[in-house]
Amino acid sequence: MRHNGTRGGRSRRRVPEARELGWDDSLYEGDAETAGPRAAPGRAGAGAGLPGARSGAAGAAVSGAGSRAGGRRARGSAAAPAATGGGDDGERGGGHGGGGVPAPRGGGARRAGNRRRSRGPGKGRRVLLWSAGGLAFVILGTAGAGYLYYQHLNGNIEKDTLNLGENRLDRSAPNADGQTPLNILLLGSDSRNTEENIKLGGSRADADRKPLADVQMLVHVSADRSNMSVVSIPRDTRVTIPKCIDDDGTVYPESDRNIINSSLQNGGPGCTVATWEGLAGVPIDHFMMIDFAGVVDMADAVGGVPVCVDNNVKDPDSGLHLNKGEHDIKGQTALQWLRTRHGFEDGSDIGRAKAQHMYMNAMVRQLKSGTKLSDPGKLMDLAEAATKALKVDPGLGTVKKLYDLGNDLKRVPTKRITMTTMPWIPDPRSKAHVVPKPGDADKLFELIRNDIALDGKDRKKLPPKKTTEPTVPAAPKGEIAVAVQNGTGSPSLAPVPQRASAIADALIANGFHQAIADPTPKPQAATTVTYATEEQRANALAVADSLGLPKSAVQLGSGLPQVTVVVGADWREGTSFPKPADGGDAGSGDGAGGEERDQDTKAPDSADALNGDDDTACMKVNPVYTF
Repeated sequence: MRHNGTRGGRSRRRVPEARELGWDDSLYEGDAETAGPRAAPGRAGAGAGLPGARSGAAGAAVSGAGSRAGGRRARGSAAAPAATGGGDDGERGGGHGGGGVPAPRGGGARRAGNRRRSRGPGKGRRVLLWSAGGLAFVILGTAGAGYLYYQHLNGNIEKDTLNLGENRLDRSAPNADGQTPLNILLLGSDSRNTEENIKLGGSRADADRKPLADVQMLVHVSADRSNMSVVSIPRDTRVTIPKCIDDDGTVYPESDRNIINSSLQNGGPGCTVATWEGLAGVPIDHFMMIDFAGVVDMADAVGGVPVCVDNNVKDPDSGLHLNKGEHDIKGQTALQWLRTRHGFEDGSDIGRAKAQHMYMNAMVRQLKSGTKLSDPGKLMDLAEAATKALKVDPGLGTVKKLYDLGNDLKRVPTKRITMTTMPWIPDPRSKAHVVPKPGDADKLFELIRNDIALDGKDRKKLPPKKTTEPTVPAAPKGEIAVAVQNGTGSPSLAPVPQRASAIADALIANGFHQAIADPTPKPQAATTVTYATEEQRANALAVADSLGLPKSAVQLGSGLPQVTVVVGADWREGTSFPKPADGGDAGSGDGAGGEERDQDTKAPDSADALNGDDDTACMKVNPVYTF
């Protein structure tokens, strides 16, 4: 069910002063060098304190934020899903993912600066905020002004349903230490549903149409919070958009070979989430979305992000106009940077994704250093801007939840953040669009499914492969419970219908009378047989042997009640696992032989990875758009 669905014509509320909101200094006692305290549930001020701010400074910050916010421009309606995207006016397609809508010409602060230098850690007032290609991944280290102000910020946040699909993936299973990975979908749309968005995005004729999700990034945070992987997808990628049912009961039927950015029009971000789960086989825990005006407000609140261009650039479609070199960009110029397509690289959406990755990395480095937001007043500005700009799922629908998420994500060092673009090839049936690149796209998403970092620095996190004999003998076949799931779908191949049922029937014919087909889709590249306890290992080996699978396919899982077979994309037909191409025996060996599926633990070169610590990256300017 949607919440706070409309804000039509509502002007920005002045941030109340502390005395108006029941400021209680006692809620914010504590060492300024530590993270801000959080009150216990039920107390006034519950949720989040103001990190690093003593009560006097925090009270002044609230007054300052109120006076600043009072003079801000009004915001219009944000009833429809809103985020950021962009490209050429009215263009729904475009070569290699290009296209979009025009940004305003000129405008925005432009300031050349010196080469970015590494910045030391901030002293106790640390806020980590992401902005992913014009959408904000907010990590709030602020609240302030007592319980009433906390409620005021909560009231700013717009919420929508997480997933509108019928076949939803199970949440990620915890690892052996009980830690669970986190997957967040960052969305940006080209909505013109407010006067402000029309002013920033142009194309008044599109004011009434449903927005398109022109920016989409999957953020995967590892279970142990040691690394983070980000995968962008070209907005013109052709995919299958699943059947989605909106909260109002509207049914949007499944559509094959549709453009992924149109998924937002099928009920909102919940359908885009469902599309990603079907595409990548990765369960999505949360989404975040922001609109044109929100990008400008967030960039202003942050105070500028350092970027670089290797030549003068002037893109009349986005309005970006910068001289060669370093610049701190904010406000409207930041929006122009994030929406520029023609001016970068080959003029496609691929170049735009690179520019968004550069911006995102620079913002993370800057805000983790604490240099821009050491002033509590700026933190309050950021809290106001962020909570008004965002649309999130109910799981992130309060300041406290965003604050807790921020504390979790602060643990990831920038050197272990990897930005990538899903490998793609031109669509053979429509050169104006792209499709996932067979092999490379599958590999990228398989690494994420297996919680393996894309930077190649991870130890292999695949479940342990036992080479010793089981300690407990196998039970009689008829007593072994087996669940079979269909994992034959992949980014480049549709799932084979009824595959789980076919393998379950084969097991029943082989004497495993308790085998059943589980309808939950589990897309994965390689077929596996998973067991939960050491006592089940012999049972799992018996199931694998019955199907002709190698011992290396038998893996220790977590929290599974029975032996589980996931039929992967490597086994799309037949009821006996195919032998290796070299003619070896697929059903023999101890997991260390030639049939061992040794997985590379690094993103493929075609993913164009960028490390979060790389402060030397500079966008290549399209020669046609220089001056």
